[in-house]
Amino acid sequence: MTVPIIKVQQLDKIFSTDDMLTHALQGIELEIQQGEYISISGPSGCGKSTLLSIMGLLDIPTSGKLYFEGQDVSQLSIEEAAEIRNQKIGFIFQQFNLIDELSVFDNIALPLRYAKRPLRLNIINDKVDYCLNLVGMTSMGQRKPTQLSGGQQQRVAIARALVAEPSILLVDEPTGNLDSRNSDQIMETLELLNMQGTTLCVVTHDIRYAEMAKRKIYLLDGQILGQTSFNDECIP
Repeated sequence: MTVPIIKVQQLDKIFSTDDMLTHALQGIELEIQQGEYISISGPSGCGKSTLLSIMGLLDIPTSGKLYFEGQDVSQLSIEEAAEIRNQKIGFIFQQFNLIDELSVFDNIALPLRYAKRPLRLNIINDKVDYCLNLVGMTSMGQRKPTQLSGGQQQRVAIARALVAEPSILLVDEPTGNLDSRNSDQIMETLELLNMQGTTLCVVTHDIRYAEMAKRKIYLLDGQILGQTSFNDECIP
């Protein structure tokens, strides 16, 4: 049996303030296999983005275990987590987080230029060109982000997330800043990437887009309420 890219066991996350504790996640159990397309949906405040942040090593759980490609990464140091995150995980957010002063090409190339082991220039150029082609932005490489529509900027963000060839893409509300037409196009792009082999975990509040995934996880009050797989059999 293959080792999951991500495995979560009895994961809890508690946020504390002076006068109260908030149980953002409670007893989460989840595995994500290579090539899967998973959506995580639920009402605002149910813990979707918190779970994604922990799986992406941007946060640590209060208790429980998180494994990445078989390695226990639950309590890594900041430096250790950053190394895995930079090499293995691609992020796509609601905010595009592009640098306006840089060209589209240079925005996409950033993860490669700041990698622990920098690549030769010709290899960087080939990888960026390949990712531009994947998201249908081949002719836009020398434009600045401010010259692009919102949908085009999100495509650039997707290309940037792909360029280092991560094991998984973690996607947090990718259509939140887009109109319906651009939103549909972005979700179709993600679906196509999965068909080509990219592993996806997408957080979305939009049930239409959640239903595009092959496996759908439903969160409520920090707990997995249920999940459905591609054959529509409900899994409690």
